[in-house]
Amino acid sequence: MAGSFDVHVDQRGVAYATLDHRAKLNTLNAALMGEVIAAMAALARREDLRCVVLAGAGGRAFIGGADIREMAAIATPAEAEAFIRQVHGVCDAMRASPVPVIARIEGFCLGAGLEAAASCDLRIAAEGAQFGMPEVRVGIPSVVEAALLPGLIGWGRTRRLLLLAETLDARTMEAWGFLEQVVPESALDGAVEAAVGMIVEAGPAAIRAQKALIRAWERMSVDAAIEAGVAAFATSFAGEEPRRMLNGFLHALAERKTSPSPNTQK
Repeated sequence: MAGSFDVHVDQRGVAYATLDHRAKLNTLNAALMGEVIAAMAALARREDLRCVVLAGAGGRAFIGGADIREMAAIATPAEAEAFIRQVHGVCDAMRASPVPVIARIEGFCLGAGLEAAASCDLRIAAEGAQFGMPEVRVGIPSVVEAALLPGLIGWGRTRRLLLLAETLDARTMEAWGFLEQVVPESALDGAVEAAVGMIVEAGPAAIRAQKALIRAWERMSVDAAIEAGVAAFATSFAGEEPRRMLNGFLHALAERKTSPSPNTQK
């Protein structure tokens, strides 16, 4: 069985996307990668989409890597390129999403799985999660979105992760800056939902503009990034969202100032 990529979008516009290949630690094979790429492209076209939560099924793994059997059957460099371009396609689908993608991580997050997590906007993990880039141990380099790691954890730690092929715990990856939050397994869903809630409370257009701007900043000098921010700020006022939300904030602030303090009420 190749596995499945199950997507449910709730009434808020939050997509819960679960990679289910649990018998194989949610490893990515060609068929499953094609399904992920197509499903993420369909989500990206939804105007009501607010956020995506990416998870692995079964509790034992987020994504345990790329399918070893499929890689072992690769016969030519051309076949190898086609396979790794699909891995890149999965990762790029997360980066190309117009809304934030939150990685909900428990269990193993290895190889292509760690690259997929690196491609998400936020990473929240259970304490028992384990992370690694073991590719050199099976005769191949870590590639594609492994290139994001220096920006997340620095060059020295990237070298350690890729060259030593260690398996590291969640607290280490949090201290390194790879993870935004680590919580007990029982608190994982609550932590993810807290982040989702904050995104949903924000302006939909502002969130989309902010994600696009952050990705653009990755390719820019500081001066160019500042100018891109100026343009994004100005463009935001072509719509009604800033005025509506700013005035709503001022109205709420005025109401708080005029409401009697609970300490003064009899």
